[in-house]
Amino acid sequence: MPPGSFSPNPAALIVAGPTASGKSALALALAERLGGVVINADAMQVYRELRILTARPSAADEARAPHALYGVRPAAAPGSVAWWRAAALAEMEAARAAGRLPILCGGSGMYLAALVGGLAEVPDPGPAARAEARALLAELGPAHLHARLAAADPATAARLRPTDGQRIARGWEVWRGTGRGLAAWQEARPLAAAAPSGWDFAAIVVDPPRAELREAAAARFAAMLDAGAIEEVRALLALPLDPALPALRAHGVPELAAYLRGALPLDAAAAGAIAATGRYMKRQSTWLRHHPLAPPARTHMIHARIAGLTQLSERNLAEIIEFIRAPA
Repeated sequence: MPPGSFSPNPAALIVAGPTASGKSALALALAERLGGVVINADAMQVYRELRILTARPSAADEARAPHALYGVRPAAAPGSVAWWRAAALAEMEAARAAGRLPILCGGSGMYLAALVGGLAEVPDPGPAARAEARALLAELGPAHLHARLAAADPATAARLRPTDGQRIARGWEVWRGTGRGLAAWQEARPLAAAAPSGWDFAAIVVDPPRAELREAAAARFAAMLDAGAIEEVRALLALPLDPALPALRAHGVPELAAYLRGALPLDAAAAGAIAATGRYMKRQSTWLRHHPLAPPARTHMIHARIAGLTQLSERNLAEIIEFIRAPA
Protein backbone atom coordinates (compact mmCIF):
# COMPACT_ATOMS: atom_id res chain seq x y z
CA MET A 1 0.00 0.00 0.00
CA PRO A 2 1.59 3.32 -0.98
CA PRO A 3 2.07 6.14 1.55
CA GLY A 4 -1.00 8.29 2.00
CA SER A 5 -3.52 5.56 1.21
CA PHE A 6 -4.11 4.50 4.79
CA SER A 7 -7.53 5.42 6.10
CA PRO A 8 -7.52 8.00 8.89
CA ASN A 9 -9.19 5.78 11.48
CA PRO A 10 -7.34 4.62 13.52
CA ALA A 11 -4.70 7.29 13.15
CA ALA A 12 -1.90 5.62 15.11
CA LEU A 13 -0.79 2.03 15.64
CA ILE A 14 1.08 0.61 18.65
CA VAL A 15 3.14 -2.57 18.25
CA ALA A 16 4.11 -3.67 21.75
CA GLY A 17 5.65 -6.72 23.33
CA PRO A 18 8.44 -7.93 25.58
CA THR A 19 12.09 -7.98 24.57
CA ALA A 20 12.91 -10.47 21.78
CA SER A 21 9.23 -11.07 20.95
CA GLY A 22 9.64 -9.98 17.32
CA LYS A 23 7.70 -6.74 17.59
CA SER A 24 10.31 -4.81 15.61
CA ALA A 25 10.05 -7.28 12.71
CA LEU A 26 6.28 -6.90 12.74
CA ALA A 27 6.43 -3.10 12.91
CA LEU A 28 8.81 -3.02 9.95
CA ALA A 29 6.61 -5.35 7.90
CA LEU A 30 3.56 -3.20 8.61
CA ALA A 31 5.46 0.01 7.85
CA GLU A 32 6.43 -1.37 4.46
CA ARG A 33 2.94 -2.62 3.70
CA LEU A 34 1.00 0.40 4.99
CA GLY A 35 3.34 3.27 4.24
CA GLY A 36 4.25 3.82 7.88
CA VAL A 37 6.91 5.41 10.05
CA VAL A 38 8.31 3.26 12.88
CA ILE A 39 8.59 5.44 16.00
CA ASN A 40 10.67 4.11 18.87
CA ALA A 41 8.84 3.48 22.15
CA ASP A 42 11.72 1.78 23.96
CA ALA A 43 13.42 3.68 26.77
CA MET A 44 16.90 2.33 26.01
CA GLN A 45 16.89 2.46 22.21
CA VAL A 46 16.96 6.25 22.35
CA TYR A 47 20.65 6.19 23.36
CA ARG A 48 23.06 6.50 20.47
CA GLU A 49 25.94 4.67 22.18
CA LEU A 50 23.93 1.44 22.58
CA ARG A 51 22.99 0.18 19.14
CA ILE A 52 24.06 -3.44 19.70
CA LEU A 53 22.93 -4.15 23.26
CA THR A 54 19.54 -2.50 22.79
CA ALA A 55 18.95 -4.31 19.47
CA ARG A 56 18.19 -1.12 17.59
CA PRO A 57 17.04 -1.52 13.99
CA SER A 58 19.90 -2.09 11.58
CA ALA A 59 20.88 0.29 8.82
CA ALA A 60 19.26 -2.13 6.37
CA ASP A 61 15.99 -2.03 8.33
CA GLU A 62 16.07 1.76 8.46
CA ALA A 63 16.53 1.85 4.69
CA ARG A 64 13.36 -0.20 4.15
CA ALA A 65 11.03 2.19 6.01
CA PRO A 66 11.39 5.51 7.86
CA HIS A 67 12.35 5.23 11.54
CA ALA A 68 12.28 7.91 14.25
CA LEU A 69 13.60 8.44 17.80
CA TYR A 70 16.25 5.73 17.59
CA GLY A 71 19.70 6.71 18.90
CA VAL A 72 18.74 10.36 19.23
CA ARG A 73 20.11 11.08 22.73
CA PRO A 74 23.61 10.78 24.21
CA ALA A 75 23.94 8.53 27.24
CA ALA A 76 24.84 11.62 29.29
CA ALA A 77 21.36 13.11 28.67
CA PRO A 78 18.84 10.75 30.27
CA GLY A 79 15.49 10.49 28.58
CA SER A 80 12.23 10.74 30.48
CA VAL A 81 8.61 9.82 29.95
CA ALA A 82 7.69 13.49 29.47
CA TRP A 83 10.48 14.08 26.95
CA TRP A 84 9.63 10.94 24.99
CA ARG A 85 5.89 11.67 24.93
CA ALA A 86 6.43 15.15 23.51
CA ALA A 87 8.92 13.84 20.95
CA ALA A 88 6.65 10.95 19.94
CA LEU A 89 3.65 13.23 19.46
CA ALA A 90 5.78 15.51 17.29
CA GLU A 91 6.90 12.54 15.16
CA MET A 92 3.30 11.35 14.88
CA GLU A 93 2.23 14.76 13.59
CA ALA A 94 5.10 14.73 11.09
CA ALA A 95 4.06 11.28 9.89
CA ARG A 96 0.45 12.37 9.49
CA ALA A 97 1.54 15.47 7.56
CA ALA A 98 3.52 13.21 5.22
CA GLY A 99 0.53 10.91 4.70
CA ARG A 100 2.14 8.06 6.62
CA LEU A 101 0.89 5.85 9.44
CA PRO A 102 2.65 6.36 12.79
CA ILE A 103 3.68 2.95 14.16
CA LEU A 104 4.91 3.18 17.74
CA CYS A 105 7.08 0.17 18.51
CA GLY A 106 8.47 -0.80 21.90
CA GLY A 107 8.09 -2.54 25.21
CA SER A 108 8.28 0.37 27.65
CA GLY A 109 4.79 0.19 29.12
CA MET A 110 5.15 3.41 31.07
CA TYR A 111 5.93 5.31 27.87
CA LEU A 112 3.01 3.83 25.95
CA ALA A 113 0.56 4.36 28.81
CA ALA A 114 1.62 8.00 29.09
CA LEU A 115 1.18 8.48 25.34
CA VAL A 116 -2.31 7.01 25.20
CA GLY A 117 -3.70 8.04 28.59
CA GLY A 118 -1.86 11.24 29.37
CA LEU A 119 0.91 12.30 31.69
CA ALA A 120 0.76 14.11 35.00
CA GLU A 121 2.29 17.56 35.10
CA VAL A 122 4.63 17.48 38.09
CA PRO A 123 6.04 20.80 39.36
CA ASP A 124 9.79 21.27 39.15
CA PRO A 125 11.18 20.15 42.52
CA GLY A 126 14.11 22.54 42.19
CA PRO A 127 17.91 22.14 42.09
CA ALA A 128 18.34 21.62 45.85
CA ALA A 129 16.00 18.61 45.91
CA ARG A 130 17.62 17.16 42.79
CA ALA A 131 21.10 17.54 44.25
CA GLU A 132 20.00 15.92 47.49
CA ALA A 133 18.46 12.97 45.66
CA ARG A 134 21.60 12.39 43.57
CA ALA A 135 23.84 12.65 46.65
CA LEU A 136 21.72 10.19 48.63
CA LEU A 137 21.61 7.74 45.74
CA ALA A 138 25.39 7.83 45.45
CA GLU A 139 25.88 7.55 49.22
CA LEU A 140 23.25 4.95 50.10
CA GLY A 141 22.62 3.06 46.88
CA PRO A 142 19.19 2.44 45.36
CA ALA A 143 17.93 -0.17 47.84
CA HIS A 144 18.53 1.98 50.94
CA LEU A 145 17.17 5.10 49.29
CA HIS A 146 14.11 3.08 48.28
CA ALA A 147 13.63 2.16 51.95
CA ARG A 148 13.78 5.83 52.91
CA LEU A 149 11.32 6.72 50.18
CA ALA A 150 8.98 3.96 51.37
CA ALA A 151 8.90 5.56 54.83
CA ALA A 152 8.25 9.03 53.44
CA ASP A 153 6.12 8.29 50.37
CA PRO A 154 4.93 4.66 50.45
CA ALA A 155 2.58 5.05 47.48
CA THR A 156 5.40 6.05 45.15
CA ALA A 157 7.89 3.55 46.57
CA ALA A 158 5.41 0.71 46.01
CA ARG A 159 5.51 1.41 42.26
CA LEU A 160 9.31 1.24 42.02
CA ARG A 161 11.79 -1.62 42.03
CA PRO A 162 14.46 -1.25 44.75
CA THR A 163 17.14 -1.51 42.07
CA ASP A 164 15.82 1.34 39.90
CA GLY A 165 18.02 4.12 41.20
CA GLN A 166 17.03 6.73 38.61
CA ARG A 167 13.31 6.51 39.35
CA ILE A 168 13.85 6.20 43.10
CA ALA A 169 15.90 9.39 43.05
CA ARG A 170 13.16 11.04 41.00
CA GLY A 171 10.57 9.99 43.59
CA TRP A 172 12.71 11.37 46.40
CA GLU A 173 13.34 14.73 44.72
CA VAL A 174 9.65 15.24 43.94
CA TRP A 175 8.64 14.47 47.53
CA ARG A 176 11.35 16.73 48.97
CA GLY A 177 10.90 19.55 46.48
CA THR A 178 7.11 19.73 46.23
CA GLY A 179 5.93 18.35 49.57
CA ARG A 180 3.80 15.82 47.72
CA GLY A 181 4.60 12.33 46.45
CA LEU A 182 5.07 11.54 42.77
CA ALA A 183 2.24 8.97 42.90
CA ALA A 184 -0.11 11.62 44.25
CA TRP A 185 0.81 14.03 41.45
CA GLN A 186 0.28 11.30 38.86
CA GLU A 187 -3.15 10.44 40.22
CA ALA A 188 -4.17 14.10 40.05
CA ARG A 189 -3.52 14.32 36.30
CA PRO A 190 -4.70 17.68 34.94
CA LEU A 191 -6.81 17.90 31.80
CA ALA A 192 -3.98 19.67 30.00
CA ALA A 193 -1.97 16.45 30.00
CA ALA A 194 -4.81 14.06 29.20
CA ALA A 195 -4.94 11.73 26.23
CA PRO A 196 -3.98 13.50 22.99
CA SER A 197 -6.96 14.71 21.00
CA GLY A 198 -7.24 13.90 17.34
CA TRP A 199 -5.64 10.47 17.62
CA ASP A 200 -7.31 7.07 17.64
CA PHE A 201 -5.01 4.29 18.82
CA ALA A 202 -5.03 0.60 18.00
CA ALA A 203 -2.57 -1.79 19.59
CA ILE A 204 -1.05 -5.10 18.53
CA VAL A 205 0.59 -6.93 21.43
CA VAL A 206 3.04 -9.73 20.64
CA ASP A 207 2.90 -12.09 23.63
CA PRO A 208 4.84 -15.33 22.99
CA PRO A 209 5.20 -18.21 25.47
CA ARG A 210 7.81 -17.47 28.14
CA ALA A 211 10.02 -20.43 27.15
CA GLU A 212 10.31 -19.12 23.59
CA LEU A 213 11.35 -15.71 24.90
CA ARG A 214 14.03 -17.15 27.17
CA GLU A 215 15.49 -19.16 24.31
CA ALA A 216 15.43 -16.12 22.03
CA ALA A 217 17.10 -13.94 24.68
CA ALA A 218 19.99 -16.37 25.04
CA ALA A 219 20.50 -16.64 21.27
CA ARG A 220 20.26 -12.89 20.83
CA PHE A 221 22.83 -12.12 23.53
CA ALA A 222 25.27 -14.55 21.91
CA ALA A 223 24.75 -12.73 18.61
CA MET A 224 25.32 -9.39 20.36
CA LEU A 225 28.66 -10.62 21.66
CA ASP A 226 29.63 -11.67 18.15
CA ALA A 227 28.54 -8.25 16.85
CA GLY A 228 30.81 -6.31 19.23
CA ALA A 229 28.82 -5.77 22.42
CA ILE A 230 31.94 -5.91 24.58
CA GLU A 231 33.61 -3.12 22.64
CA GLU A 232 30.36 -1.12 22.78
CA VAL A 233 30.40 -1.33 26.58
CA ARG A 234 34.11 -0.54 26.71
CA ALA A 235 33.49 2.66 24.72
CA LEU A 236 30.53 3.57 26.95
CA LEU A 237 32.60 3.12 30.12
CA ALA A 238 35.32 5.37 28.70
CA LEU A 239 32.91 8.31 28.77
CA PRO A 240 32.69 10.56 31.87
CA LEU A 241 29.20 9.37 32.89
CA ASP A 242 27.32 9.29 36.18
CA PRO A 243 26.94 5.58 37.12
CA ALA A 244 23.26 6.23 37.94
CA LEU A 245 22.41 7.12 34.32
CA PRO A 246 19.86 4.82 32.66
CA ALA A 247 22.17 3.85 29.78
CA LEU A 248 24.61 2.30 32.24
CA ARG A 249 21.83 0.02 33.51
CA ALA A 250 20.80 -1.29 30.09
CA HIS A 251 20.66 -5.08 30.02
CA GLY A 252 24.13 -6.43 29.45
CA VAL A 253 25.99 -3.25 30.38
CA PRO A 254 26.52 -3.95 34.13
CA GLU A 255 27.45 -7.56 33.45
CA LEU A 256 29.90 -6.82 30.63
CA ALA A 257 31.32 -3.95 32.68
CA ALA A 258 32.04 -6.46 35.45
CA TYR A 259 33.74 -8.71 32.89
CA LEU A 260 35.89 -5.82 31.64
CA ARG A 261 36.91 -5.03 35.24
CA GLY A 262 37.95 -8.64 35.71
CA ALA A 263 35.25 -9.27 38.30
CA LEU A 264 33.39 -11.91 36.24
CA PRO A 265 34.37 -14.44 33.58
CA LEU A 266 32.60 -13.90 30.27
CA ASP A 267 30.32 -16.92 30.62
CA ALA A 268 29.10 -15.72 34.03
CA ALA A 269 28.59 -12.19 32.68
CA ALA A 270 26.57 -13.55 29.77
CA ALA A 271 24.47 -15.73 32.08
CA GLY A 272 23.78 -12.75 34.34
CA ALA A 273 22.75 -10.56 31.41
CA ILE A 274 20.44 -13.23 30.04
CA ALA A 275 18.87 -13.78 33.47
CA ALA A 276 18.31 -10.03 33.93
CA THR A 277 16.71 -9.85 30.50
CA GLY A 278 14.45 -12.78 31.40
CA ARG A 279 13.23 -11.02 34.54
CA TYR A 280 12.54 -7.89 32.54
CA MET A 281 10.65 -9.87 29.90
CA LYS A 282 8.42 -11.29 32.63
CA ARG A 283 7.64 -7.81 33.96
CA GLN A 284 6.91 -6.54 30.45
CA SER A 285 4.59 -9.43 29.66
CA THR A 286 2.72 -9.05 32.94
CA TRP A 287 2.32 -5.31 32.46
CA LEU A 288 1.06 -5.62 28.89
CA ARG A 289 -1.47 -8.29 29.85
CA HIS A 290 -2.97 -6.17 32.62
CA HIS A 291 -2.78 -2.65 31.14
CA PRO A 292 -4.84 -2.19 27.97
CA LEU A 293 -3.06 0.33 25.75
CA ALA A 294 -5.92 1.43 23.54
CA PRO A 295 -9.26 1.76 25.36
CA PRO A 296 -11.92 0.57 25.18
CA ALA A 297 -10.85 -2.71 23.54
CA ARG A 298 -8.78 -1.98 20.42
CA THR A 299 -6.08 -4.54 21.13
CA HIS A 300 -5.10 -7.52 19.01
CA MET A 301 -2.98 -10.22 20.70
CA ILE A 302 -0.48 -12.46 18.89
CA HIS A 303 0.54 -15.39 21.09
CA ALA A 304 3.64 -16.39 19.13
CA ARG A 305 7.13 -15.07 18.65
CA ILE A 306 7.77 -13.42 15.31
CA ALA A 307 11.19 -14.74 14.43
CA GLY A 308 11.46 -12.82 11.18
CA LEU A 309 9.57 -11.27 8.33
CA THR A 310 9.40 -14.59 6.50
CA GLN A 311 7.22 -15.93 9.33
CA LEU A 312 4.53 -13.40 8.48
CA SER A 313 2.39 -15.01 5.82
CA GLU A 314 0.08 -12.99 3.65
CA ARG A 315 -2.80 -14.41 5.68
CA ASN A 316 -1.17 -13.22 8.93
CA LEU A 317 -0.67 -9.75 7.53
CA ALA A 318 -4.18 -9.66 6.09
CA GLU A 319 -5.68 -10.48 9.51
CA ILE A 320 -3.61 -7.80 11.21
CA ILE A 321 -4.42 -5.19 8.57
CA GLU A 322 -8.13 -6.03 8.82
CA PHE A 323 -7.94 -5.37 12.56
CA ILE A 324 -6.11 -2.07 12.03
CA ARG A 325 -8.66 -0.86 9.51
CA ALA A 326 -11.69 -1.81 11.62
CA PRO A 327 -13.69 1.21 12.81
CA ALA A 328 -12.63 2.48 16.23
